[in-house]
Amino acid sequence: MGITDGNKNVMDRHVYAADQVIFREGKPGSTAFVVQEGRVEIFKTMNGNEEVILGTIEAGGLFGELALVDNQPRMASARARERTVLIAINRQTFEQKMAASDRFIKAILRILLNNYRTVVRRAAVAEAKLKEHGIELDK
Repeated sequence: MGITDGNKNVMDRHVYAADQVIFREGKPGSTAFVVQEGRVEIFKTMNGNEEVILGTIEAGGLFGELALVDNQPRMASARARERTVLIAINRQTFEQKMAASDRFIKAILRILLNNYRTVVRRAAVAEAKLKEHGIELDK
């Protein structure tokens, strides 16, 4: 089932079961998602098998947008925590909207997202190191 703009399908709905992976860290990303129902957990895998939870996205939240903005691989994985309905925003729709935006704003957005990726990567490494020493961060 999709959302249309005239006769063109611009966004699709996807349903995921509890614990189903939506996308994996390191893979190319061509879609952002809005959570319509349910919850999505964003996590990184450290040291080969240790998961570090970065956050939970609830109804109305957006995730997966970084890969659309900067064309970099996914910086984290996402999985449904319960039955979840997502609205997918594809690259073509996103790029059409961005093309209508001011170049200065686009440049600032790319810089901010690059900084964000760096901070998240460093935070995940720091949390993994703390866990090695038996220190858990509050959730």
